[in-house]
Amino acid sequence: MTKPRTLGELRESGYQVLSVREEMRKNLIAKLRTGEPIFPGVLGYEHTVIPQVENAILSGQDIIFLGERGQAKTRMARSLINLLDEEIPAVAGSEINDNPFAPVSRYARDLIAERGDDTPIVWIRREERYAEKLATPDTTIADLIGEVDPIKVAEGRYLADELTIHYGLIPRTNRGIFAINELPDLAERIQVGLLNILEERDVQIRGYRIRLPLDVYVVASANPEDYTNRGRIITPLKDRYGSQIRTHYPETIDLEIEIMEQERRRFDTDGVEVMVPDFVREIVAEVTHLARRSHDISQRSGVSVRMSIANYENVISNAVKRAIRLGETYAVPRISDLHAAVASTTGKIELEALGEVQEDRIVAKLLQGAVLTTFNRHFSVRDFDDLVLAFENGLTVETSDMMPAMQYVHQVSHLDGFREAAARLGAAGNPSAIASAVEFVLEGLHLNRRLNKDTSGRTGVRYRG
Repeated sequence: MTKPRTLGELRESGYQVLSVREEMRKNLIAKLRTGEPIFPGVLGYEHTVIPQVENAILSGQDIIFLGERGQAKTRMARSLINLLDEEIPAVAGSEINDNPFAPVSRYARDLIAERGDDTPIVWIRREERYAEKLATPDTTIADLIGEVDPIKVAEGRYLADELTIHYGLIPRTNRGIFAINELPDLAERIQVGLLNILEERDVQIRGYRIRLPLDVYVVASANPEDYTNRGRIITPLKDRYGSQIRTHYPETIDLEIEIMEQERRRFDTDGVEVMVPDFVREIVAEVTHLARRSHDISQRSGVSVRMSIANYENVISNAVKRAIRLGETYAVPRISDLHAAVASTTGKIELEALGEVQEDRIVAKLLQGAVLTTFNRHFSVRDFDDLVLAFENGLTVETSDMMPAMQYVHQVSHLDGFREAAARLGAAGNPSAIASAVEFVLEGLHLNRRLNKDTSGRTGVRYRG
């Protein structure tokens, strides 16, 4: 069916223009009836955050997401466009997406008065109806609301002419969704300029005697720490947001792993197949969960899921690098690859006491704690009594992040305990997976104080009784 291209055709089609809140509410109800996800790719909020968002939209309320970094606040704001119609009609040439049946800008009113039913109509896609601004101290009212355009004045228009206005981001998002990230970073005098947008739904620019009754759905995000450290949301503005929704980090290791797998970057490497044992995923996720409980790390700024993702990517990359250099077919991360997570961890945590404790030592402590916790989740040290006895009788095993996988098989294939442990970890039959399982068992026994460990070089290790 051909879409209407003029105001007259739009009238004849019987098209009904809805406000952005009515539109979002209508589409949300449709998704609720079909069970279609509202926020695809956002995990762990099904029973906490998302129900609150649904209530706010059904109530027609603006939203502020309050939470630490890396809690999908921006992703959820961007996903709200899924609740907009595929396309809506607007007056052609309008800078603020004027509703053809109820224009608010001077340009659109004049055009309709001149051309009537012949007024041209354009159709705006949902992606074009979303705008986003990162709040910074240098953000101005002109950026958000608008300002006099000196070029338009120079063209011969009077200053009092409404057509001299250059609209800011919010008017240009009329009939759409506007998101402002890190709202407390916005200067308080600029926050005052948003009050009318959220309550009276209009804008006032300079001394113009104009009123633009905008139809904008406003979303904001903020970190709780920002209220005291970098700024605050002024009370009248905070009061105008209908719902303040608290986000949170993944509550379980399994959920953290699911997010890591979903978000990590994937690259194909000719001749190398990546295989990640479940226990390696658990260790990487456990590092982040331990960091979120650590007294050495500031919990006010949070420990982002991005740390889990970056650590996971680096550990896999170290395994891929080894496979390439040794000419092995499989890249399977080992315990000796965990050192690659140091670089991606140190930049994502803030120490509670600067200068007193070295960052690298804290990260090493987190890695050891994660390996120990994961090992004790899979095994009991009593499972390896015979193996420990062999070490007490003089056995030694060497490991390194650059040791070929078959060398591990030759060292431990005759030992009781390793074969069973590898089978329980799903590593039987694959030398690279067996090498990973061997390092995991040895390090777990060491951290449980059953084996001694000597280090040589950066990643070389010798385990002994």
